[in-house]
Amino acid sequence: MSRKKELTRSDQVRLRRESENAQRMERARKEATRPVSPVTKHARQAVAQPRRKSGRTSNARRFQNALLPVAPDAELRGISISRPHLGPRLFSFFVVALLATALYLAFNLPQLRVSQAQVIGNQMLSPEEINSALNIAGQPTFLLVPSNLETQLRLDFPELISVKVDVALPNVVSIYVNERKPVIRWEQEGGFTWISEDGVAFRPRGEAPGLISIVAQSAPPTEGNVSPDSLTPAPFISSEMVQAIKGLAGHVPPGVTILYDTSLGFGWNDPRGWRVYFGMKASDVELKMRVYESMVSSLSQRGIQPALINVTYPTAPYYRMSE
Repeated sequence: MSRKKELTRSDQVRLRRESENAQRMERARKEATRPVSPVTKHARQAVAQPRRKSGRTSNARRFQNALLPVAPDAELRGISISRPHLGPRLFSFFVVALLATALYLAFNLPQLRVSQAQVIGNQMLSPEEINSALNIAGQPTFLLVPSNLETQLRLDFPELISVKVDVALPNVVSIYVNERKPVIRWEQEGGFTWISEDGVAFRPRGEAPGLISIVAQSAPPTEGNVSPDSLTPAPFISSEMVQAIKGLAGHVPPGVTILYDTSLGFGWNDPRGWRVYFGMKASDVELKMRVYESMVSSLSQRGIQPALINVTYPTAPYYRMSE
């Protein structure tokens, strides 16, 4: 008999199981020693989700992406994107842009540029003269400094006692002026000027009625003529001389011009044939006039025709005969 026939049924089952176990062990060994294929990082596989039953028919399919690890030791790395911090920088950018836009508009908008100044209180000076002196047409309002404009006008126009400049947005410039009033027309060496109450001389503007005319044979003294401030011109004649001229003006014969001489003072050519001088002080004009009329009466009674009468000193008047 053969060996198979000698084995029992239980022995045959045992031998078959041992053979199967040996084959499984060999397959596991081969599987463990087989080289692993390269792994692609971040591999994603779409896994189909089972269709859910619902009351409506839909052909749409939903998929869920799953990251399937291929190898236990595979290194998975994500892409890191830094988030910009624009808080303070963005705010600074908007501030700079806003300031730049404001400066551009301030320098270029015609609504912020001055066309001309409004002059208030002027009698002799015209608005055109003042605007021409300032030369502010077309300038931005915010660049104008009122104190500088006031100083410029005071220096350019001695006939101005005071100046007030107001600048308001968008383009309004108002100038308030207070002018000197001329009282004397001073003629000397073929030219003439106007003189105000405080002795300041300034350029004539046309003809002003009621001025006291003076014809000077020489220039007046300038010693002691000091201006009260740096913006007021030094007086051309002293205030005492102004008062002397005003005091004599009421006694001048009609149509006669007052004369001025440096050594003899103020006087005129009397229509009766001589020249008379009264000095340069106004304190005793009335007394001088009485002394003068007394001398004229006395000389007429004695038949004396003088060439010059001087009553500068009323206590010691004198006359001079013609040569």
